[in-house]
Amino acid sequence: MAENTARAASPLGMRSEIAIKWPKFSQEEVRDLKSTDDLVSQVQSKYELDKAQAQKDVDAFANGRQL
Repeated sequence: MAENTARAASPLGMRSEIAIKWPKFSQEEVRDLKSTDDLVSQVQSKYELDKAQAQKDVDAFANGRQL
């Protein structure tokens, strides 16, 4: 059970979750993300959201995790 928790918290796990949550991202774009701030910028751009909404969406998704 602890192994599943560790896997869910891993960066690779989070990156696969990004691809599922925001399907407009290519695998390469997900791989190239450097930080959650970078993710906010990309979500804002790809989904035509204002920065505050993109930040809120990423914060809720990341739940304190870092890329």
